[in-house]
Amino acid sequence: MIMVEKAIGLLKARLGISSSVRDEYLEGIIKGITTELKEEKGLVLDSANSYHLMFVVDLSSWRYLNRDSADGMPRHLQFRLHNLIIHGGGSSENV
Repeated sequence: MIMVEKAIGLLKARLGISSSVRDEYLEGIIKGITTELKEEKGLVLDSANSYHLMFVVDLSSWRYLNRDSADGMPRHLQFRLHNLIIHGGGSSENV
């Protein structure tokens, strides 16, 4: 999964993680999000699309940092998700 490979490096950089200790956990978050976006939201993600990639990274970061929180998704992520849904997810390739 190209999206996961690209996203994990960016996510680790965003979170300031330099070791590979949490890679399996971060990979699980990323895979869960990409599956959720595909199966529940009907989006077709394109790993070559930087907007799609950065949305996955930002949402993964938020989920990692707020794993024990009952708060809902922040507005900026909600707006970006709605924009992705409105635009149909972009590419015709599955990731």
